[in-house]
Amino acid sequence: MAAIQAKGSKSRGIVTDFTSSDWYTNSVSQNRSAPAGSGHETSVSKMHQEASLTTPSAPTKETTAEWQPDAVPVVGCLGIPIAAHDRRSAARQVVQLAELTRRARPAQEHKESLSPDASRRGGGAVHLCNAYTLALAAKDAELHALLRSAALNLPDGQSVVWANQLLHRTAALPSSRVCGTELLLDVFALGQTAGLRHYLLGSTREVLAALQRELHRRFPHALIVGACSPPFRPLTATESFEQEEAIRKTGADVVWVGLGTPQQDRRTAELAAVLPSMCVAVGAAFDFIAGHRRRAPRWMQRWGMEWLFRLTYEPRRLWRRYLFGNTRFVHGVIRQHLRQRVASGRGAG
Repeated sequence: MAAIQAKGSKSRGIVTDFTSSDWYTNSVSQNRSAPAGSGHETSVSKMHQEASLTTPSAPTKETTAEWQPDAVPVVGCLGIPIAAHDRRSAARQVVQLAELTRRARPAQEHKESLSPDASRRGGGAVHLCNAYTLALAAKDAELHALLRSAALNLPDGQSVVWANQLLHRTAALPSSRVCGTELLLDVFALGQTAGLRHYLLGSTREVLAALQRELHRRFPHALIVGACSPPFRPLTATESFEQEEAIRKTGADVVWVGLGTPQQDRRTAELAAVLPSMCVAVGAAFDFIAGHRRRAPRWMQRWGMEWLFRLTYEPRRLWRRYLFGNTRFVHGVIRQHLRQRVASGRGAG
């Protein structure tokens, strides 16, 4: 992650003065990467202890730009920095980052008049990282690099939450994950007062139509400025450019990308590099909210068993992901834990 080793480091790989808001500022404005650390946690400010966010019918001013984000730990899991947000603080930070990006847009438009390339300087990428995402990144250098250079990585997967608690026992970490479906709904709720403009990219036309109906039903003041169901194949360079320009013309503040892992993570990073928007990879959130796919019961989600529920419904598509991806993730966490114990023992000696 950009600047993850930068502030107040007293020993290799340990960051002592680093917050998620620093992370965004450094990664977007400086656009440079840092060497991979040992994955130790940052120092911790007081975390949110509030209850889960509800969907307000009339959001208040307090939900928008006047809110200042709490500092949260940024911890390493398989070499990827994960911001240890809970559901509420994650949604509020995404809203604030979208507003910051929107306020910077006039300066970008001025630069465009001076330089043709200036208009294609982007906003920020947000990735929701589950065990499969991190397992893929462990063997894919390109995916690993784009996750490390993202504006924000969130723990989407109870196994990632548990792994971080094991690997970073001295940090005050939340006990629940940040789910893509809930993040999308929460940002839509909070964004009504802020006037956030949303763009939906992914899935089929039928799912997008149902998704927009449901979002308008829940959030009548939300602004959906566009939607696109792209081809189920890699885009040509011309198609990619045309898609980017179509989104740019809508003035979207948040682009929601639901293309499946790892395609959505790659496309989210590409869009964030050229669009003045926050681009968020949200997995199967479109299908869940549109009602085209069932979600696991709450108790299965809490106990980290959602993967089993999904596997029973889509065994042909998901068996390989969960068999090999979950195994690779567990193996990687054990290796990181052992490395940290060895390093700690050497430090004590």
